[in-house]
Amino acid sequence: MNKFVFSTVADVVVGPGTSAQVGDMAVAMGISRVLVVTDAGIVQFGLLDKALQSLKSHNIEYSIYADVVADPPESVVMDAVAKARDFKCDCVIGFGGGSSMDVAKLLAVLINGKQLLADLYGVDKVTGGRLPLIQIPTTAGTGSEATMVSIITTGETTKAGVVSRTLLADKIILDASLTTGLPAHVTAATGIDAMVHAIEAYTSKRLKNPLSDMLAREALRLLAANISTAVKQGDNLEARGAMLLGAMLAGQAFANAPVAAVHALAYPLGGNYHIPHGLSNSLVLPYVLRFNAPAAAELYAEIAGLIMPGKLLPDDPTAVTEMLADHFLVLAADLGLQTTLRQMDIAENDLPKLARESMLQQRLLINNPREVNLNDSLAIYRQAY
Repeated sequence: MNKFVFSTVADVVVGPGTSAQVGDMAVAMGISRVLVVTDAGIVQFGLLDKALQSLKSHNIEYSIYADVVADPPESVVMDAVAKARDFKCDCVIGFGGGSSMDVAKLLAVLINGKQLLADLYGVDKVTGGRLPLIQIPTTAGTGSEATMVSIITTGETTKAGVVSRTLLADKIILDASLTTGLPAHVTAATGIDAMVHAIEAYTSKRLKNPLSDMLAREALRLLAANISTAVKQGDNLEARGAMLLGAMLAGQAFANAPVAAVHALAYPLGGNYHIPHGLSNSLVLPYVLRFNAPAAAELYAEIAGLIMPGKLLPDDPTAVTEMLADHFLVLAADLGLQTTLRQMDIAENDLPKLARESMLQQRLLINNPREVNLNDSLAIYRQAY
């Protein structure tokens, strides 16, 4: 067995209503002043109420930063840092989707003022510590609560990542009751996003290992078995809980065996057209699977039965990969998602620009089981068009 390092969070609390335990958790951690990082929708729909009441009942002071937006720019991160410094918080809670949790991670590091945000981009650039960090996801998709990665928009269409074990949370709370009000299309897109995380972790070229493989397989089992129910029966707590757990397990997997070409080609779609990240992944996934088949078909065949339970699979791994690509096209359509770039009002003459921008994501492309060049990327976009 090759040497490997596996890192993850220390504590995970799972179950409907568990966000009401955050006050007990904070007391046990010796915390007295909490900044909650979230977005306006979370506040508007009352999803914070149980957690805030829990903090209040334990005499823990809190302040809310609710200006996080999708694909958060650097200005949002620094605005949150200023709010945290003014409030003099001693703990950060990320509460919401991946954007809120990503901002919370960086805020917890930047508040001490020892590094600039620009100095953090890349792998293992964080040199100092951070404030205590609790993550409470309200979508089952990004897995950000369990990862050591924070993605920030750095320009009009460009994103950059901070990757450091320092960003791993101290505590995670998975409360399925927070996800029952999600619109069906958000549940669908974030669910496929989580499946992409597990698939890419399982086939990651560089850091795939037995622990990440185990987590990716169980994530796929949970996600595939429950995504349709969660989308079509939004108040089904069992399905919602399974999706939350699956998304976190996928996050733990890809935090250690990083994602690859699907994400590299998805990022320009989000950056240029503000397509939600999960949907961006879904749009290119089938075609990246087919492209990767010469290098990864056997690995895809190993997990295909988890993704397509009950289907009779051929002995030929390449044929199985074709079935898998077709399955995700059918699944996306069945869940009400768009399946082509044309449906997203993307001009065909924009595809070369998207391909060029995808090549900037070498941090991700080096993990892909098959090397991707500019012409390959353009061909994938054309197939997805």
